[in-house]
Amino acid sequence: MANVPDTGNQKAVAHKRRVCVLCGGRSGEHEISLLSARSIVEALDREKNEVILVGIGKDGQWRLQRDPEYLLEQSDPRTIHLDPSGPLVVLSADPEMHGLLVLHDDATGCSLLPLDLVLPVLHGPCGEDGTVQGLLELSRIAYVGAGVLGSAVGMDKEVMKRLLRDAGIPNPDFMVVYQRKWAHDAQRCLDAVWEHFVPPVFVKPANLGSSVGISKVKTKSDLPRAMELAFQYDTKILVEEGVEGRELECSVLGNDEPIASAPGEIIPRHEFYSYEAKYLDEDGAALEIPAKIPQELAEQVRRLSIATYRALCCEGMGRVDFFLGRDGRLLVSEINTIPGFTRISMYPKLWEASGLSFPQLIERLIELAMERHERRRRLKIDH
Repeated sequence: MANVPDTGNQKAVAHKRRVCVLCGGRSGEHEISLLSARSIVEALDREKNEVILVGIGKDGQWRLQRDPEYLLEQSDPRTIHLDPSGPLVVLSADPEMHGLLVLHDDATGCSLLPLDLVLPVLHGPCGEDGTVQGLLELSRIAYVGAGVLGSAVGMDKEVMKRLLRDAGIPNPDFMVVYQRKWAHDAQRCLDAVWEHFVPPVFVKPANLGSSVGISKVKTKSDLPRAMELAFQYDTKILVEEGVEGRELECSVLGNDEPIASAPGEIIPRHEFYSYEAKYLDEDGAALEIPAKIPQELAEQVRRLSIATYRALCCEGMGRVDFFLGRDGRLLVSEINTIPGFTRISMYPKLWEASGLSFPQLIERLIELAMERHERRRRLKIDH
């Protein structure tokens, strides 16, 4: 039989919550997800929580990781990987069972692994976009982070920016280009973009994060290459005005009454805060925590962060990114509903600077998830 956690000795761990850290995923941010999961597994209070680690491979298979400590032995974003030998798991089709079915490879069938909560650490599509959140809702399992709507809105940059605009929250000017239009008349798309913006511009997939597929474009001759790169990751891409200035970030925590951390500043040492600058180059960027900005501006960042969080129907957690233009404009760039959780990621570091340690932050996120789950559980489903 596959080596799975003992589900028969539940009395011994009855006082603990069984927390499933769900990581990996079929996206360009797979390795970053594993790094985030690694930090969370390390930080979880083992006196309160029994940790179950489930990895989604790039092939889409869900596998129980035989040892939750497996990721702790890895730290290089270039080589970190899941254990492919663990048994396959699926969420139970019976919402009263609240758990995973572990599929055994020795013809003994399957066994139930009950769960109290899932902590998704899935960055990008098929994880941060509401897909997994919907699956967990159907299975009636509590989970950390935004719900289906907030997750979907937070992932699609075009929809996000339209909602922010309608809510009166300032964000950079943008244009959307669809792959079907690009394939039909690329030149017309290029001309439309270049007539609308003053360079530089940023070209990015509409549904992705961690700066994957993003290009900073200064000349029209570089635009086709940037568009083709972005279209490798999505059928809809965003062209956004380049805002010259500073990059600020603020962490938000809570359900109905969210709170905001002290703002921080990203100081890239590359052309912009690229994937390489974030994860591969140790000297790719400097983090200024808290940001060296006037108190009045810091309060404005915090107010706008909470307004953005609410406008986009977020719960649990979110990191709001800003541009502070040289002309004084403060613009919301985007929200990340499952921000990075590596030890050097801004979301936990901003809370540490605001008085909440990494382990305390994870514990608070679990409490918020359980509170929301209990509130939703009491709602009527018939009449």
